[in-house]
Parts: sequence; C-alpha cells; structure tokens
Amino acid sequence: MASYASDVKKELTSLEVHEEHAKAELAAFLRMNGVLNLHDHQFSLDITTENPAIARRIFSLIKQAYGIEPLLIVSRKMKLKKNNQYLVRLQQQVKEIMKDLDIWQPLTGFNTRIPRKVMKSEQRAMSYLRGAFLAGGSVNNPETSRYHLEIYSTYEDHNEDLAYLMNHYFYLNAKTTQRRRGYIVYLKEAEKIGDFLHVVGALNAMLAFEDLRIMRDMRNSVNRLVNCDTANLRKTASAAAKQVDDIQLIETNQGLDSLPEKLATLARFRLQHPELSLKEVAEQVPDGPISKSGVNHRFKKIREIADTYR
Repeated sequence: MASYASDVKKELTSLEVHEEHAKAELAAFLRMNGVLNLHDHQFSLDITTENPAIARRIFSLIKQAYGIEPLLIVSRKMKLKKNNQYLVRLQQQVKEIMKDLDIWQPLTGFNTRIPRKVMKSEQRAMSYLRGAFLAGGSVNNPETSRYHLEIYSTYEDHNEDLAYLMNHYFYLNAKTTQRRRGYIVYLKEAEKIGDFLHVVGALNAMLAFEDLRIMRDMRNSVNRLVNCDTANLRKTASAAAKQVDDIQLIETNQGLDSLPEKLATLARFRLQHPELSLKEVAEQVPDGPISKSGVNHRFKKIREIADTYR
C-alpha cells in the first residue's frame, strides 16, 4: 500500500514543467542528491533513487533543460533488497551544466547555497522547492500521524535558504533544526503543509490532505465535546451525591420538617430527582423557578446544617 508521501511525490513527478523553470527543479536534484565522479580525466554526475518516477523526472529535466539524454541504469545491488535502484548518469557537459546551475564555479569552487536566480524569483522558488521535496522531503499521513512535513539537507546554509524561500515568498512559518548528519526545514501547522503542497503543485494531494485534516479535526472536536460532557456529567453526579448525603444526614438526625420551608422543599425535590443538574433543579423545583446561584445558596445552607452532625 502506497504511503501518503509517495502519493504526493508521484503526483509531482507527473507535472509538466515550463522550460524556463526546469533548471531550478533540476538544480535542487543535483545539489541535494548528485554525486560527482572522475574517471579517466572525465567527469560524470550520478543521481541514485529507488523511485522510478523520480528517475524518469530527472532524465526528462536534463533533456528538457540541456537537450542531453543521460544514461539510465537499473540495478539491484543487494540480493535481499526488494526494490530496484535507478541511476541517472550525466556524462556530457558536466562542468558546463554545474556552472550554469551555480553548483560549481571555476574561481570559487562548489556552492552549497541555492542559486541567486532562484532566490530572486517566486516562480523559480516554486520549482526549486518541488525538486527539493522530491529529492529529500517527506510528509506524514494527516489521518494517522501528527502533522509534519520536512526536507532534509546536507548543508546548513542550503537548509537556511530553503526556509527563506518558504517563508519569504509563501509565508509558511518554516522552522529549521539539526538532524543526524545534516539539517531539516520543517512545517508543523496543518494549514501551512496544505499551502506547501499547493505551492509545489500537488493539488490533488493537497485536496486529499485537507479532506483528511477536516475529518480528523472534526473527530477530535467530537471527542473533546464527548469528554467535556462526560466530565460535566461526572461533576454533576458528584455534586448531587454530596447534596443527597447532606439531606439524608439531616433527615436522620432532625427530620426535614425542621428545616425552613424553602430548604425543606428543595431537600425533598433533590431526594426525588438525584439525576438532575443544578440548572435543572433551579428550573423545576416546586417553589421555583429560581436562579442557579439561588439554588446553590440553598444547598450551601443545607450543607452547613449537615456539617453540624459530622
């Protein structure tokens, strides 16, 4: 059974990408998952994934952005490993492409930050965040888990740049923290997670998320109301039991006829109706109706009389 996160990624890999923004999404993949190799004085750039749809996506982005068809190699390295591994290998124009995507520059070397072109463009930011989520993101199923979406980065400055894009352009209230050997940017608010899914283009996943969130929140609200009602019933029953105990104590020691008329009327009515709440007693008492504070005052007088026998 596919997870919610895999459904989100499946939808994202099926989206059409405008040629102008293909490079932004590709830059996220290469920066986050790319491995540079040198064989016989020739560079190659590898991206490995177990998700065939993501492998096809990377293949298509490279072809769309640069007109080059990379190698696509399928393997199963471990006998016990059920899933295939997909290796997308770029062997042509590696240095030129890395330079164009601002991953590597001849004078300054490798750049771990998000390209400036992306940082200055809301549309490119959307594409970059889509690539970043596909490369290192996950999101919990809103029906069964706490609300949580995150993207993992190896480099702290890249992680901070992701948070900047999410907050500066899309007001997602993203937070950052260190995680194992890297860093994560994450969202905890359900509405912000829905907004992120909309930003990166996972509209069907966003609608499914909202439906599940609404149902879950509704169930939680019902449970809170039930718990509140249960607590109120327990409180009412406990108060009524104490009042009945006070009245029986007075009846045993001096009789209810010895009480002032209003207290005696209330005492007999409570003995007949121990299940009623204070409000219901105030509305239904024979010499009423009276206010809740009024009936509460009478029970307080009864309690004071009963206390003389304890």
